[in-house]
Amino acid sequence: MAEWTSVTGAAQLARLLASQSWQTRTGPGGRRPPAYRALADGVRLLVLEGRLPVAARLPAERELALALAVSRTTVAAAYEALRSEGFLASRRGAGSWTAVPAGNPLPARGLEPLPPEALGALIDLGCASLPAPEPWLTRAVTGALESLPPYAMTHGDYPAGLPDLRATLAERYTRLGIPTMPEQIMVTTGAMGAIDAICHLFAPQGERIAVESPSYANILQLMREAGARLVPVAMADQLRGWDLDRWRQVLRDAAPRLAYVVADFHNPTGALADEEQRRALVEAARSAGTVLVVDETMTELALDPELAPAPDGTSALPRRVCAFDPAGSTVITVGSASKAFWAGMRIGWVRAAPDVIRRLVSARAYADLGTPVLEQLAVHWLLSGGGWEEAVRLRRDQARENRDTLVTAVRRELPDWSFEVPRGGLTLWVRTGGLSGSRIAALGEQVGIRVPSGPRFGVDGAFEGYVRLPFTVGGAVADEAAVRLAAAARLVRDGVRGGAESPRSVVA
Repeated sequence: MAEWTSVTGAAQLARLLASQSWQTRTGPGGRRPPAYRALADGVRLLVLEGRLPVAARLPAERELALALAVSRTTVAAAYEALRSEGFLASRRGAGSWTAVPAGNPLPARGLEPLPPEALGALIDLGCASLPAPEPWLTRAVTGALESLPPYAMTHGDYPAGLPDLRATLAERYTRLGIPTMPEQIMVTTGAMGAIDAICHLFAPQGERIAVESPSYANILQLMREAGARLVPVAMADQLRGWDLDRWRQVLRDAAPRLAYVVADFHNPTGALADEEQRRALVEAARSAGTVLVVDETMTELALDPELAPAPDGTSALPRRVCAFDPAGSTVITVGSASKAFWAGMRIGWVRAAPDVIRRLVSARAYADLGTPVLEQLAVHWLLSGGGWEEAVRLRRDQARENRDTLVTAVRRELPDWSFEVPRGGLTLWVRTGGLSGSRIAALGEQVGIRVPSGPRFGVDGAFEGYVRLPFTVGGAVADEAAVRLAAAARLVRDGVRGGAESPRSVVA
């Protein structure tokens, strides 16, 4: 079996290289490097930035030479340089595909949340989670306790979730114009529990799963530990959602069993896929026989006023991805209360065809049996009593203020760092001006800030030149966070050595 998992055509690679102006790059002293060296450096940078996936088969030397209007000797020399540096692997009969250097493992996980007692020592930008929106948490728990007695008279195991909560979630989808029955809903222990169950059912060990590149660090690690073979698909530039040409190619060539996407305010980039992209991706997945898992945990966090829901519930956001799959044969939707409400409320859900829900519920008997009743009752109280909309509105206001403060502070303290300001979600995806994101993360704790590096959100070491900054702090704390990031950047430029990031942590 070939070691590559996707294919990059000559014309596509030529376009990617042209966006970098690879032929006009200069080296030290302003001198222009040889053509083969400039080409090798261009491909290497595309791999490190994640714009060219790892394990992507590259075009043959002759094809790329024609597309770039250079000699075949130039391409052959560039490929040889990439092989010697560990960024290209080849095998007779299988071609050449992108790689990362052996012996230099880059971190693949994120940052564990700081314990409360350590919060005074470090500014924690590891987790994209905000404090609970009070008084709504207290009111929800109080309402749950009042509703608990009838359930306490039962065994308490509800593998599919409490019937009332399933009905309420189904009704919310129906009000969005997506007819849904309670039999199409399973309540889970957070979105992670939902996706874990889906992966075990649809993608047993060794199956391919297509993922956005970059993608949510915890989900990537969950899939790795489940034994999946991840196939990265680069995002479109400037928060424009998905690159449909790449998606169609990967779905056709790699034939993944599952594909995992975040259409609304993608974590970490904040990208928002438009309706046409959603329709096209569903059609491509259906044609390829791929099950499309859509993570909606950020959907309600529209921060720009024109996208926020109106009082009558209408919204300018694109329709949900499952709206383009009326038969329910292709799309599985995952939602959660963790991002929109509070991370401590570990309630998630799956919307899928009834037969898929039955299979997930049946398989659950060998995992966690069910989700805590009290927390389900609290979420049901919020969703059915009107408190959810008020709590999420408060959450959006806080995240918007934090976003704007953090953006201003980073632009002031780190003017050479670049990013697109997302219209929603909780994260800012930042290019670090040519510095190593892993080094910034490692040295950041020395100056009092914790931040996850870009490679944690990629497959096999991509995105070394990025960090993720969540909108979890505001005001003076956001200003100080930018000051400390600038201090960490100076340490990197000065060549100060720092400890590596922990390989056993998680990121929210």
